[in-house]
Amino acid sequence: MTTKEILHYVANHSSGKVKIAYTDIDGILRGKYISAKKFLGIAEKDTSFCDVIFGWDAGDVAYDNCGYTGWHTGYPDAPAKIDLASFRKIPWENDLPFFLGEIISTDGTAACVCPRQLLKKVLDDALEMGYVPGAAQEFEWYNFSETPQTAADKEYRQLTPLTPGMFGYSILRSSLKNRFFSDLFEDLRKFDIPLEGIHTETGPGTYEAAIEYADLVTAADRATLFKTAVKEIAYRNGIMATFMAKVNETLPGCGGHVHQSLWDKARRKNIFYNEKDNQKISELFRQYIAGQLYCLPYILPMFAPTINSYKRLVEGAWAPTTLTWGIDNRTVALRVLQQSPAACRLETRVIGADVNPYLAMAAAIASGLYGIRHQLKLQQPALTGNGYLETAYGVLPRTLEQATTAMKSATVANELFGEKFTAHFVSTREWEWKQHLKAVTDWEMKRYFEII
Repeated sequence: MTTKEILHYVANHSSGKVKIAYTDIDGILRGKYISAKKFLGIAEKDTSFCDVIFGWDAGDVAYDNCGYTGWHTGYPDAPAKIDLASFRKIPWENDLPFFLGEIISTDGTAACVCPRQLLKKVLDDALEMGYVPGAAQEFEWYNFSETPQTAADKEYRQLTPLTPGMFGYSILRSSLKNRFFSDLFEDLRKFDIPLEGIHTETGPGTYEAAIEYADLVTAADRATLFKTAVKEIAYRNGIMATFMAKVNETLPGCGGHVHQSLWDKARRKNIFYNEKDNQKISELFRQYIAGQLYCLPYILPMFAPTINSYKRLVEGAWAPTTLTWGIDNRTVALRVLQQSPAACRLETRVIGADVNPYLAMAAAIASGLYGIRHQLKLQQPALTGNGYLETAYGVLPRTLEQATTAMKSATVANELFGEKFTAHFVSTREWEWKQHLKAVTDWEMKRYFEII
Protein backbone atom coordinates (compact mmCIF):
# COMPACT_ATOMS: atom_id res chain seq x y z
CA MET A 1 0.00 0.00 0.00
CA THR A 2 1.10 3.57 -0.64
CA THR A 3 1.51 6.07 2.18
CA LYS A 4 -1.71 7.74 1.10
CA GLU A 5 -3.60 4.44 1.19
CA ILE A 6 -2.18 3.55 4.62
CA LEU A 7 -3.17 6.88 6.13
CA HIS A 8 -6.62 6.61 4.54
CA TYR A 9 -7.06 3.17 6.13
CA VAL A 10 -6.11 4.53 9.55
CA ALA A 11 -8.40 7.53 9.22
CA ASN A 12 -11.37 5.35 8.28
CA HIS A 13 -10.93 2.35 10.58
CA SER A 14 -14.01 1.88 12.73
CA SER A 15 -12.03 1.62 15.97
CA GLY A 16 -10.61 5.12 15.73
CA LYS A 17 -7.29 3.90 17.15
CA VAL A 18 -3.87 2.54 16.18
CA LYS A 19 -1.45 0.18 17.92
CA ILE A 20 2.25 1.11 17.89
CA ALA A 21 5.23 -0.76 19.36
CA TYR A 22 8.97 -0.41 19.90
CA THR A 23 11.36 -3.28 20.61
CA ASP A 24 13.48 -3.13 23.77
CA ILE A 25 16.92 -4.68 24.28
CA ASP A 26 15.39 -8.05 25.24
CA GLY A 27 13.22 -8.16 22.11
CA ILE A 28 10.05 -7.40 24.06
CA LEU A 29 7.51 -5.22 22.27
CA ARG A 30 6.71 -2.10 24.30
CA GLY A 31 3.89 0.05 22.97
CA LYS A 32 0.42 1.46 23.33
CA TYR A 33 -2.83 2.32 21.60
CA ILE A 34 -3.21 5.88 20.39
CA SER A 35 -6.11 7.62 18.68
CA ALA A 36 -6.18 7.70 14.91
CA LYS A 37 -6.20 11.50 15.15
CA LYS A 38 -3.01 11.47 17.23
CA PHE A 39 -1.36 9.00 14.86
CA LEU A 40 -2.18 10.99 11.75
CA GLY A 41 -0.54 14.00 13.38
CA ILE A 42 2.79 12.18 13.92
CA ALA A 43 2.83 9.63 11.11
CA GLU A 44 5.10 11.57 8.78
CA LYS A 45 7.25 13.39 11.33
CA ASP A 46 9.17 12.61 14.48
CA THR A 47 7.40 11.72 17.70
CA SER A 48 8.61 10.52 21.12
CA PHE A 49 8.41 7.58 23.50
CA CYS A 50 9.53 7.14 27.11
CA ASP A 51 13.18 6.07 27.12
CA VAL A 52 12.62 3.88 30.19
CA ILE A 53 12.12 0.95 27.83
CA PHE A 54 15.92 0.97 27.50
CA GLY A 55 16.41 1.71 31.19
CA TRP A 56 14.84 -1.37 32.74
CA ASP A 57 15.02 -5.13 32.39
CA ALA A 58 12.46 -7.71 31.26
CA GLY A 59 10.78 -7.47 34.67
CA ASP A 60 10.56 -3.65 34.60
CA VAL A 61 13.28 -3.28 37.26
CA ALA A 62 15.42 -0.20 36.64
CA TYR A 63 19.08 -0.77 35.75
CA ASP A 64 21.60 0.86 38.06
CA ASN A 65 24.57 0.44 35.73
CA CYS A 66 23.51 1.94 32.37
CA GLY A 67 24.45 5.36 31.09
CA TYR A 68 21.80 5.79 28.38
CA THR A 69 19.02 6.60 30.82
CA GLY A 70 18.21 6.19 34.49
CA TRP A 71 17.42 8.05 37.68
CA HIS A 72 20.31 10.35 36.75
CA THR A 73 18.48 11.51 33.61
CA GLY A 74 14.92 11.49 34.95
CA TYR A 75 13.72 9.02 32.28
CA PRO A 76 12.66 11.59 29.70
CA ASP A 77 10.90 10.92 26.41
CA ALA A 78 13.29 9.95 23.63
CA PRO A 79 12.85 11.12 20.04
CA ALA A 80 11.21 8.42 17.94
CA LYS A 81 9.71 7.81 14.53
CA ILE A 82 7.05 5.52 13.10
CA ASP A 83 7.98 3.31 10.15
CA LEU A 84 4.97 3.46 7.85
CA ALA A 85 6.44 0.61 5.80
CA SER A 86 5.87 -1.69 8.80
CA PHE A 87 2.07 -1.28 8.52
CA ARG A 88 0.03 -4.37 9.29
CA LYS A 89 -3.55 -5.21 10.18
CA ILE A 90 -4.07 -7.27 13.34
CA PRO A 91 -6.59 -9.95 12.28
CA TRP A 92 -7.53 -10.92 15.85
CA GLU A 93 -8.29 -7.26 16.67
CA ASN A 94 -10.70 -6.48 13.85
CA ASP A 95 -7.86 -5.64 11.44
CA LEU A 96 -6.63 -2.86 13.72
CA PRO A 97 -3.78 -0.86 12.11
CA PHE A 98 -0.37 -1.64 13.63
CA PHE A 99 3.04 -0.01 13.19
CA LEU A 100 6.58 -0.50 14.45
CA GLY A 101 8.63 2.47 15.61
CA GLU A 102 12.29 3.22 16.23
CA ILE A 103 14.06 5.27 18.89
CA ILE A 104 16.34 7.94 17.42
CA SER A 105 18.80 10.53 18.72
CA THR A 106 18.06 14.23 19.13
CA ASP A 107 19.86 14.94 15.83
CA GLY A 108 17.63 12.46 13.98
CA THR A 109 20.27 9.75 13.59
CA ALA A 110 19.95 6.19 14.87
CA ALA A 111 19.94 5.79 18.64
CA CYS A 112 22.79 3.59 19.82
CA VAL A 113 20.41 1.40 21.89
CA CYS A 114 17.75 0.68 19.24
CA PRO A 115 17.91 -2.98 18.06
CA ARG A 116 16.07 -2.35 14.80
CA GLN A 117 18.46 0.43 13.87
CA LEU A 118 21.47 -1.71 14.75
CA LEU A 119 20.22 -4.25 12.22
CA LYS A 120 19.92 -1.48 9.63
CA LYS A 121 23.54 -0.50 10.34
CA VAL A 122 24.65 -4.07 9.64
CA LEU A 123 22.53 -4.05 6.47
CA ASP A 124 24.27 -0.86 5.34
CA ASP A 125 27.65 -2.48 6.00
CA ALA A 126 26.66 -5.42 3.79
CA LEU A 127 25.39 -3.18 1.01
CA GLU A 128 28.63 -1.18 1.06
CA MET A 129 30.50 -4.45 0.50
CA GLY A 130 28.22 -5.22 -2.44
CA TYR A 131 26.06 -7.86 -0.75
CA VAL A 132 22.31 -8.10 -0.11
CA PRO A 133 21.54 -10.30 2.91
CA GLY A 134 18.44 -12.45 3.18
CA ALA A 135 17.31 -14.29 6.30
CA ALA A 136 14.61 -16.29 8.03
CA GLN A 137 14.17 -17.50 11.57
CA GLU A 138 12.56 -20.68 12.85
CA PHE A 139 11.27 -21.08 16.39
CA GLU A 140 10.52 -23.91 18.76
CA TRP A 141 8.32 -23.15 21.75
CA TYR A 142 6.27 -24.81 24.49
CA ASN A 143 2.51 -24.38 24.91
CA PHE A 144 0.60 -24.89 28.17
CA SER A 145 -3.09 -25.17 28.98
CA GLU A 146 -2.82 -22.28 31.42
CA THR A 147 -3.64 -18.61 31.76
CA PRO A 148 -1.30 -15.94 33.18
CA GLN A 149 -3.29 -16.13 36.41
CA THR A 150 -3.24 -19.92 36.79
CA ALA A 151 0.46 -20.05 35.95
CA ALA A 152 1.21 -17.39 38.57
CA ASP A 153 -1.01 -19.14 41.12
CA LYS A 154 1.00 -22.33 40.55
CA GLU A 155 4.24 -20.32 40.85
CA TYR A 156 5.09 -21.64 37.37
CA ARG A 157 5.44 -25.20 38.69
CA GLN A 158 3.62 -28.33 37.48
CA LEU A 159 2.07 -26.51 34.53
CA THR A 160 -0.21 -28.56 32.29
CA PRO A 161 1.26 -29.00 28.79
CA LEU A 162 -1.01 -28.54 25.81
CA THR A 163 -0.55 -32.19 24.89
CA PRO A 164 1.26 -35.02 26.72
CA GLY A 165 4.29 -36.98 25.65
CA MET A 166 7.22 -36.71 23.27
CA PHE A 167 5.69 -36.72 19.81
CA GLY A 168 7.69 -34.80 17.19
CA TYR A 169 6.34 -34.41 13.65
CA SER A 170 3.04 -35.86 14.83
CA ILE A 171 0.06 -35.68 12.51
CA LEU A 172 -2.04 -37.10 15.35
CA ARG A 173 -1.06 -34.48 17.96
CA SER A 174 -1.55 -31.59 15.55
CA SER A 175 -5.21 -32.60 15.31
CA LEU A 176 -5.72 -32.65 19.09
CA LYS A 177 -5.71 -28.84 19.43
CA ASN A 178 -6.27 -28.14 15.78
CA ARG A 179 -8.11 -24.86 16.22
CA PHE A 180 -5.03 -23.30 17.81
CA PHE A 181 -2.77 -24.97 15.25
CA SER A 182 -4.88 -23.63 12.38
CA ASP A 183 -5.32 -20.18 13.93
CA LEU A 184 -1.55 -19.82 14.09
CA PHE A 185 -1.08 -20.58 10.41
CA GLU A 186 -3.96 -18.43 9.16
CA ASP A 187 -3.73 -15.45 11.51
CA LEU A 188 0.03 -15.16 11.14
CA ARG A 189 -0.34 -15.14 7.35
CA LYS A 190 -2.94 -12.37 7.57
CA PHE A 191 -0.56 -10.47 9.88
CA ASP A 192 2.15 -10.65 7.18
CA ILE A 193 4.13 -13.37 8.93
CA PRO A 194 3.86 -16.15 6.34
CA LEU A 195 5.02 -19.57 7.51
CA GLU A 196 6.77 -22.17 5.41
CA GLY A 197 5.49 -24.79 7.81
CA ILE A 198 4.49 -25.66 11.35
CA HIS A 199 4.66 -29.00 13.14
CA THR A 200 4.83 -30.59 16.57
CA GLU A 201 8.35 -30.83 18.00
CA THR A 202 9.60 -33.48 20.42
CA GLY A 203 8.36 -32.53 23.86
CA PRO A 204 4.93 -32.14 25.50
CA GLY A 205 2.96 -29.35 23.89
CA THR A 206 5.89 -28.24 21.73
CA TYR A 207 5.56 -26.65 18.30
CA GLU A 208 8.04 -25.52 15.69
CA ALA A 209 7.41 -23.02 12.91
CA ALA A 210 9.61 -21.79 10.08
CA ILE A 211 8.97 -18.27 8.81
CA GLU A 212 9.36 -17.54 5.10
CA TYR A 213 12.67 -16.14 3.85
CA ALA A 214 12.81 -12.36 3.24
CA ASP A 215 15.11 -9.36 3.11
CA LEU A 216 16.97 -8.75 6.37
CA VAL A 217 14.78 -6.10 8.02
CA THR A 218 11.54 -7.78 6.96
CA ALA A 219 12.81 -11.11 8.29
CA ALA A 220 13.65 -9.57 11.67
CA ASP A 221 10.33 -7.71 11.86
CA ARG A 222 8.46 -10.93 11.16
CA ALA A 223 10.46 -12.90 13.72
CA THR A 224 10.02 -10.28 16.44
CA LEU A 225 6.30 -9.93 15.81
CA PHE A 226 5.93 -13.71 15.54
CA LYS A 227 6.76 -14.25 19.20
CA THR A 228 4.20 -11.77 20.51
CA ALA A 229 1.59 -12.74 17.91
CA VAL A 230 1.87 -16.42 18.89
CA LYS A 231 1.33 -15.49 22.54
CA GLU A 232 -1.71 -13.38 21.70
CA ILE A 233 -3.25 -16.07 19.50
CA ALA A 234 -2.55 -18.57 22.29
CA TYR A 235 -4.36 -16.34 24.80
CA ARG A 236 -7.44 -16.43 22.58
CA ASN A 237 -7.34 -20.22 22.72
CA GLY A 238 -6.88 -20.45 26.51
CA ILE A 239 -3.19 -21.29 26.10
CA MET A 240 0.10 -19.83 27.26
CA ALA A 241 3.08 -19.98 24.90
CA THR A 242 6.66 -19.57 26.11
CA PHE A 243 9.86 -19.02 24.16
CA MET A 244 12.15 -19.77 27.09
CA ALA A 245 15.26 -21.59 25.94
CA LYS A 246 14.70 -24.37 28.50
CA VAL A 247 11.61 -25.12 30.58
CA ASN A 248 12.74 -28.36 32.18
CA GLU A 249 16.09 -30.09 32.58
CA THR A 250 14.64 -33.37 31.27
CA LEU A 251 13.22 -31.89 28.06
CA PRO A 252 14.87 -30.51 24.92
CA GLY A 253 15.40 -26.77 24.72
CA CYS A 254 13.88 -24.35 22.26
CA GLY A 255 15.93 -23.05 19.36
CA GLY A 256 15.51 -19.90 17.31
CA HIS A 257 17.85 -20.81 14.45
CA VAL A 258 18.59 -18.11 11.87
CA HIS A 259 19.06 -19.04 8.21
CA GLN A 260 21.01 -16.53 6.15
CA SER A 261 22.58 -15.99 2.75
CA LEU A 262 24.29 -13.20 0.85
CA TRP A 263 23.39 -12.18 -2.68
CA ASP A 264 25.46 -10.25 -5.17
CA LYS A 265 24.12 -6.69 -5.21
CA ALA A 266 24.57 -6.26 -8.95
CA ARG A 267 23.64 -9.67 -10.34
CA ARG A 268 21.32 -10.99 -7.59
CA LYS A 269 23.33 -14.19 -7.44
CA ASN A 270 23.76 -16.27 -4.28
CA ILE A 271 27.45 -15.78 -3.50
CA PHE A 272 27.50 -18.73 -1.10
CA TYR A 273 27.04 -21.29 -3.88
CA ASN A 274 29.72 -22.65 -6.21
CA GLU A 275 28.67 -25.41 -8.60
CA LYS A 276 32.30 -26.32 -9.38
CA ASP A 277 33.36 -26.84 -5.77
CA ASN A 278 33.15 -30.42 -4.46
CA GLN A 279 31.17 -29.15 -1.45
CA LYS A 280 29.17 -26.72 -3.65
CA ILE A 281 30.21 -23.72 -1.53
CA SER A 282 32.22 -20.65 -2.48
CA GLU A 283 35.43 -19.32 -0.95
CA LEU A 284 33.47 -16.28 0.25
CA PHE A 285 31.07 -18.61 2.05
CA ARG A 286 34.03 -20.28 3.75
CA GLN A 287 35.27 -16.87 4.88
CA TYR A 288 31.77 -16.08 6.17
CA ILE A 289 31.70 -19.33 8.17
CA ALA A 290 35.20 -18.64 9.49
CA GLY A 291 34.05 -15.20 10.60
CA GLN A 292 31.14 -16.59 12.59
CA LEU A 293 33.29 -19.28 14.19
CA TYR A 294 35.89 -16.71 15.18
CA CYS A 295 33.40 -14.18 16.55
CA LEU A 296 31.02 -16.62 18.29
CA PRO A 297 32.75 -16.68 21.70
CA TYR A 298 32.78 -12.86 21.78
CA ILE A 299 29.20 -12.20 20.66
CA LEU A 300 27.41 -15.16 22.26
CA PRO A 301 25.15 -12.99 24.50
CA MET A 302 23.51 -11.73 21.28
CA PHE A 303 22.51 -15.35 20.57
CA ALA A 304 22.06 -16.53 24.18
CA PRO A 305 20.99 -13.46 26.19
CA THR A 306 19.52 -14.88 29.40
CA ILE A 307 20.54 -17.02 32.35
CA ASN A 308 18.19 -19.69 31.01
CA SER A 309 19.84 -19.67 27.55
CA TYR A 310 22.82 -21.64 28.81
CA LYS A 311 20.66 -24.44 30.22
CA ARG A 312 19.87 -25.21 26.57
CA LEU A 313 23.49 -25.21 25.38
CA VAL A 314 24.40 -28.59 26.85
CA GLU A 315 25.56 -31.83 25.28
CA GLY A 316 23.00 -34.11 23.69
CA ALA A 317 20.10 -31.66 23.88
CA TRP A 318 19.87 -30.71 20.18
CA ALA A 319 21.80 -27.48 20.76
CA PRO A 320 25.52 -26.97 19.98
CA THR A 321 28.31 -26.64 22.52
CA THR A 322 31.41 -26.53 20.30
CA LEU A 323 32.86 -24.17 17.68
CA THR A 324 32.15 -26.45 14.75
CA TRP A 325 30.54 -26.44 11.33
CA GLY A 326 29.28 -29.13 9.02
CA ILE A 327 27.15 -29.84 5.98
CA ASP A 328 23.60 -30.80 6.99
CA ASN A 329 24.84 -31.74 10.47
CA ARG A 330 22.52 -30.89 13.38
CA THR A 331 25.14 -31.41 16.09
CA VAL A 332 27.35 -28.45 15.11
CA ALA A 333 27.11 -24.71 15.74
CA LEU A 334 26.89 -23.81 12.05
CA ARG A 335 24.97 -26.03 9.64
CA VAL A 336 25.55 -25.52 5.90
CA LEU A 337 22.75 -26.32 3.46
CA GLN A 338 23.82 -26.22 -0.19
CA GLN A 339 21.43 -28.31 -2.26
CA SER A 340 20.80 -25.59 -4.85
CA PRO A 341 21.87 -22.05 -5.83
CA ALA A 342 18.61 -20.60 -4.59
CA ALA A 343 18.62 -22.39 -1.23
CA CYS A 344 22.34 -22.38 -0.35
CA ARG A 345 22.56 -20.88 3.14
CA LEU A 346 23.96 -21.04 6.64
CA GLU A 347 21.88 -22.06 9.64
CA THR A 348 23.25 -20.62 12.88
CA ARG A 349 22.04 -23.21 15.40
CA VAL A 350 23.45 -21.62 18.54
CA ILE A 351 20.58 -19.12 18.62
CA GLY A 352 17.81 -19.83 21.11
CA ALA A 353 14.11 -18.98 20.97
CA ASP A 354 14.61 -16.43 23.76
CA VAL A 355 16.61 -13.99 21.63
CA ASN A 356 15.87 -10.54 20.34
CA PRO A 357 15.65 -11.37 16.60
CA TYR A 358 17.05 -7.97 15.55
CA LEU A 359 20.18 -8.57 17.61
CA ALA A 360 20.52 -12.23 16.62
CA MET A 361 20.33 -11.45 12.91
CA ALA A 362 22.62 -8.43 13.28
CA ALA A 363 25.21 -10.56 15.06
CA ALA A 364 24.98 -13.42 12.56
CA ILE A 365 25.36 -11.24 9.47
CA ALA A 366 27.97 -8.91 10.99
CA SER A 367 30.20 -11.75 12.18
CA GLY A 368 30.00 -13.45 8.79
CA LEU A 369 30.91 -10.19 7.05
CA TYR A 370 33.83 -9.90 9.49
CA GLY A 371 35.24 -13.10 8.03
CA ILE A 372 34.90 -11.83 4.46
CA ARG A 373 36.31 -8.39 5.33
CA HIS A 374 39.35 -9.93 7.01
CA GLN A 375 39.61 -12.79 4.48
CA LEU A 376 39.71 -15.37 7.25
CA LYS A 377 40.65 -18.90 6.27
CA LEU A 378 38.34 -21.72 7.27
CA GLN A 379 40.94 -23.91 8.98
CA GLN A 380 38.76 -26.74 10.22
CA PRO A 381 37.09 -29.29 7.91
CA ALA A 382 33.37 -29.86 7.80
CA LEU A 383 32.45 -32.17 10.66
CA THR A 384 30.62 -35.32 9.64
CA GLY A 385 30.27 -36.91 13.06
CA ASN A 386 29.18 -35.92 16.55
CA GLY A 387 29.84 -32.22 17.08
CA TYR A 388 29.68 -32.54 20.86
CA LEU A 389 32.90 -34.58 20.81
CA GLU A 390 34.90 -32.18 18.63
CA THR A 391 36.42 -29.74 21.13
CA ALA A 392 39.75 -29.13 19.43
CA TYR A 393 38.62 -25.82 17.96
CA GLY A 394 37.01 -24.51 21.13
CA VAL A 395 33.81 -24.66 23.13
CA LEU A 396 31.14 -22.09 23.83
CA PRO A 397 31.09 -20.17 27.13
CA ARG A 398 29.05 -22.09 29.70
CA THR A 399 27.26 -19.23 31.45
CA LEU A 400 25.97 -15.75 30.73
CA GLU A 401 28.70 -14.36 33.01
CA GLN A 402 31.47 -16.07 31.01
CA ALA A 403 29.94 -15.00 27.71
CA THR A 404 29.44 -11.39 28.80
CA THR A 405 32.98 -11.13 30.18
CA ALA A 406 34.33 -12.42 26.85
CA MET A 407 32.23 -9.91 24.92
CA LYS A 408 33.36 -7.04 27.15
CA SER A 409 37.05 -7.89 27.09
CA ALA A 410 37.41 -8.38 23.34
CA THR A 411 37.39 -5.68 20.65
CA VAL A 412 35.35 -7.70 18.16
CA ALA A 413 31.92 -6.53 19.34
CA ASN A 414 32.98 -2.88 19.20
CA GLU A 415 34.06 -3.35 15.60
CA LEU A 416 30.83 -5.13 14.63
CA PHE A 417 28.24 -3.07 16.53
CA GLY A 418 29.93 0.14 17.73
CA GLU A 419 31.28 1.00 21.16
CA LYS A 420 28.12 2.70 22.45
CA PHE A 421 25.76 -0.16 21.64
CA THR A 422 28.21 -2.75 22.96
CA ALA A 423 28.72 -0.89 26.24
CA HIS A 424 24.97 -0.59 26.78
CA PHE A 425 24.23 -4.20 25.86
CA VAL A 426 27.05 -5.61 27.99
CA SER A 427 25.86 -3.61 31.00
CA THR A 428 22.36 -5.07 30.62
CA ARG A 429 23.74 -8.63 30.56
CA GLU A 430 25.92 -7.92 33.61
CA TRP A 431 22.76 -6.70 35.34
CA GLU A 432 20.91 -9.88 34.33
CA TRP A 433 23.64 -12.02 35.87
CA LYS A 434 23.64 -9.96 39.06
CA GLN A 435 19.86 -10.38 39.48
CA HIS A 436 20.20 -14.13 39.05
CA LEU A 437 22.76 -14.34 41.86
CA LYS A 438 20.19 -13.01 44.33
CA ALA A 439 17.58 -15.67 43.61
CA VAL A 440 17.02 -18.79 45.70
CA THR A 441 16.03 -21.52 43.24
CA ASP A 442 13.91 -24.66 43.50
CA TRP A 443 17.07 -26.68 42.93
CA GLU A 444 18.70 -25.16 46.01
CA MET A 445 15.65 -25.76 48.17
CA LYS A 446 15.37 -29.41 47.13
CA ARG A 447 19.10 -30.02 47.50
CA TYR A 448 19.87 -28.22 50.75
CA PHE A 449 16.67 -27.60 52.78
CA GLU A 450 16.67 -30.81 54.81
CA ILE A 451 20.20 -32.14 54.39
CA ILE A 452 22.45 -29.16 55.10
